[in-house]
Amino acid sequence: MQKQTSWLALILVLIIGAITVLYRVPIRLGLDLQGGAQLTIQVKTTDEIKEITPQMLEDVESVVRNRVDALGVSEPLVQTVGQDQIVVQLPGVNDPEQAERVLGGTAQLEFRRENNNQEVTAELNVRQQELRQLLTKQVELENGGDQAAIAQNQAALAQKNEQINGLFDKLYERIGLGGKNLKEAYAQPEQSGNNWNVGIGFDQVGGEKFAELTKNLAGTGRSIGIFLDERLISAPVVGPEFAQSGITGGNAVITGRFTAEAANELAVQLRGGSLPVPVEIVENRTVGATLGRDSIQRSIYAGLGGLTLVLIFMGVYYRLPGVIADISLVIYSLLTLASFVLLGVTLSLPGIAGFILSIGMAVDANVLIFERTREELRAGKSLYRSVESGFYRAFSSILDGNVTTVIACAALFWLGSGLVRGFALTLGLGVLVSMFTALTCSRTLLFFAISFPQLRKPQWFCPNLPMSLKSKAGSA
Repeated sequence: MQKQTSWLALILVLIIGAITVLYRVPIRLGLDLQGGAQLTIQVKTTDEIKEITPQMLEDVESVVRNRVDALGVSEPLVQTVGQDQIVVQLPGVNDPEQAERVLGGTAQLEFRRENNNQEVTAELNVRQQELRQLLTKQVELENGGDQAAIAQNQAALAQKNEQINGLFDKLYERIGLGGKNLKEAYAQPEQSGNNWNVGIGFDQVGGEKFAELTKNLAGTGRSIGIFLDERLISAPVVGPEFAQSGITGGNAVITGRFTAEAANELAVQLRGGSLPVPVEIVENRTVGATLGRDSIQRSIYAGLGGLTLVLIFMGVYYRLPGVIADISLVIYSLLTLASFVLLGVTLSLPGIAGFILSIGMAVDANVLIFERTREELRAGKSLYRSVESGFYRAFSSILDGNVTTVIACAALFWLGSGLVRGFALTLGLGVLVSMFTALTCSRTLLFFAISFPQLRKPQWFCPNLPMSLKSKAGSA
């Protein structure tokens, strides 16, 4: 009895914990239930690459997937469509423009060496001053709302940027060190102050080129031009202490008074800076949740209807054990939904299907146990021994069925993608929780029930039991 009391206390704590989690933390919903952004990315050919091969499309998909992961979106869907397109679904993304900026940017990273052309440097300073004036004017024009003046100033800005890029090409020499050599990029806070930096690391070839670059520039006052999409984002100067060997080891830090958000976004773009071909966002569509709400409503009706019928059947057919199984199913539902929340599972329609299917498996486990218990009662054993044997004999069948299902879920999760993985995850978690509730909750509640003489009646466990067996069953 002491053991049953401990298990009851544990179950009570789990129930309270699950209710608290479900009350305080909302369940994440997928794109089909809550809406979000859907982007179609067109992979484009170049003068050097005339045809998009399946391998190339796979490489682009891998880069896009890394960028999506870096966005922190749960349950994204990234898949190729046709010969040259990739569709990305981002559930719950409220800023599709940010997603487009991160996913669609080619982010061609390049490290260049500054030459000693004073004339170009002087002209560049003048053009940059003019650019800053145009940017200030642009803000004023946007506040005034003069669309014609805004368009004229934007044209002047584009022309000025083109002039500056041309001067950059003259001032900074390309050395063949770019995004393809980049191994990692990550945001990191400064040792002092509130600014953030971006740490980068090169592969072996990139590390050697970077060491040679820094060795040549150390102590000269000339800078390393770090360009992203032909735009100078940083121009650090290398100190004279690196004149002998350069900066070795293949690691460096981009400083620029970044905010945490800007540093993280830049790191994401840098990590995706090795796209083999250019890409373009050809469609950025916001998916509403209207269909999702209708689907949720229908799913709730279907789930409640099915669950009610199952609860009634279990209570009518299996009597007292059926009622206890119903209580276990309610506990199972609470624990499973709470585990979804704690593990960050994004619930989509396939995920709901996996959850409902796991409810069926939880019922199946209880059916196996109660049928074995009835067999033991008909064999003339006492009620306590019959219940105990019922759990013991059903355990191997429950274990075999659930383990094979979990293996199938693992394969689906490993090999599948998007909604298939969501289905596998919810079904797998549901099966694991159902084993716990069937073998622990049902067992504990059943033994707790038969500890009361008023509930220790064999006919409440096995109807139509012969009178001679009833006396044996109730004897101990």
